[in-house]
Amino acid sequence: MEDTEEEKKDEADYKRLHSFPLIRHSDMPEEMRIEAMELCVTACEKYATNNESAAKMIKETMDKKFGSSWHVVIGEGFGFEITHEVKNLLYMFFGGSLAVCVWKCS
Repeated sequence: MEDTEEEKKDEADYKRLHSFPLIRHSDMPEEMRIEAMELCVTACEKYATNNESAAKMIKETMDKKFGSSWHVVIGEGFGFEITHEVKNLLYMFFGGSLAVCVWKCS
């Protein structure tokens, strides 16, 4: 009985520890970065089991707020090399190992 309670406590501690967004790289202006980060967190929490829907929500919202041509990739264990407009890139982690990359191409 104690083992399962201890495991639940450890899992809760892990989730609490990794439930904040961790920005790895961004060249966005402060205001845009905060809005994009909050949008990414909201989408990832809303669609916790469907990364495609979360990416679609982020892309559509960014297109409406900051003009078109935004791209979004959400997942674990991927690499990338992109060309993007200056001051339009956000690369962050959320929930431990879930990576989110948002950028704009012209």
